[in-house]
Amino acid sequence: MDRALTREGLPGGPDTEGTGPAAAPRPSGTPKLVGVVWGLLILNTLGSAGAKTIVPLPRSLIQMITMGALVAAFALALALNLRLRVRPSAFLFLLTLLLVPSVLSSADLDSGFGALFRCARLALFVGTLWLLSHWWDGSATLVRHHIRLYFAVLASVAAGLLISPGAAMPELYGGRLVGALWPLTPPQIGQYAAVITGLTVLLVLGRRTDRVSAAVVVVPALVLLALTHTRTATLGLLIGLMLAIGSLVLTSAAARRFFAWAVLCVTVAAVAFNSALQAWFLRGQSQENFSNLTGRAKVWDALLAAPRTASEQLLGAGLGDKSFGGLPIDNSWLAVYHEQGLTGAVIVAAMVAVLGGVALLRPPSLPRACAIFLISYCAIASYTEAGLGDASPYLLHLTVAASLLTARTSEVP
Repeated sequence: MDRALTREGLPGGPDTEGTGPAAAPRPSGTPKLVGVVWGLLILNTLGSAGAKTIVPLPRSLIQMITMGALVAAFALALALNLRLRVRPSAFLFLLTLLLVPSVLSSADLDSGFGALFRCARLALFVGTLWLLSHWWDGSATLVRHHIRLYFAVLASVAAGLLISPGAAMPELYGGRLVGALWPLTPPQIGQYAAVITGLTVLLVLGRRTDRVSAAVVVVPALVLLALTHTRTATLGLLIGLMLAIGSLVLTSAAARRFFAWAVLCVTVAAVAFNSALQAWFLRGQSQENFSNLTGRAKVWDALLAAPRTASEQLLGAGLGDKSFGGLPIDNSWLAVYHEQGLTGAVIVAAMVAVLGGVALLRPPSLPRACAIFLISYCAIASYTEAGLGDASPYLLHLTVAASLLTARTSEVP
């Protein structure tokens, strides 16, 4: 499997180095360590809260590993880019601007020293992204790193499932798949599986990888996605792919064929397996529980009804753990409003709008399609998942989209 991935698979198929006649120019001397930095950023955003693992891992140890990964990522990125050459980026500028309400709302220490610690983490995270922007060239290089590294995360989930099925699918989570080696929740696993599946399908359509190598990633990823019973990730994958492939149908015969077959298969499956799909989608929940989004709506109503000072409305209550009243907020917009106020919400909305607007203005291409998929997925997931206002996998997805929308150059000095 590893051989297929590294030699002829997702890194770009047989034309791994981008030397074929139809290949896009590749930056000269792009360090392979950029992929290491990206892997460290992914490790930092895996989180420390989740199901019980086979070998108990103290939360303090996990936090030490994840924070150490971020510090190492920044140090390595700085070593690779000592001249501090960066690419102008409206996305990164807005992300940097988000630090202002974060720091101002956290400075009064009402949220504790943890808020300032999270601000420092976000600043280090954003600084690392700025350093890496030097190698953004509009190619699929970062996409390949993204797929490889999240595939490795999913491989650890699959290993945990094989070693201890009971620990990987505990009753506490309703029999849904969790991380048994590293504490990952079902929504996290579903997110990673959906994102790499969508990106891999687009690489196949763009002839950047072969079907066999793609199947090595897509098939197990879809199996893990199904075992998580994650509705948000499933809808994000389907809608994101529909929009991304739709952006290619006018210029790609392969995209048109895939789109037609996908519509046919979905229609047949919806008719033939309607009962099974409905049962999977409901996850054994009552209609009332499903209608209030598994209790999320109650938390949202309480958050919006809570009294706030003018300062809290404008700047928020400071960076926290994305919870309210001890319960997860599970909505990016409300989480940002709660922690970074209306100012933060406007900045995050501008980030997404800028990326979406640039993607719509670009001519049809594979990088544009991948960016549309990532932006669409994050926008859909933001309704039931938090993360757009702090260091998270969602910001990494949007960063990949921003790198894909960067104007190409033949050489990065």
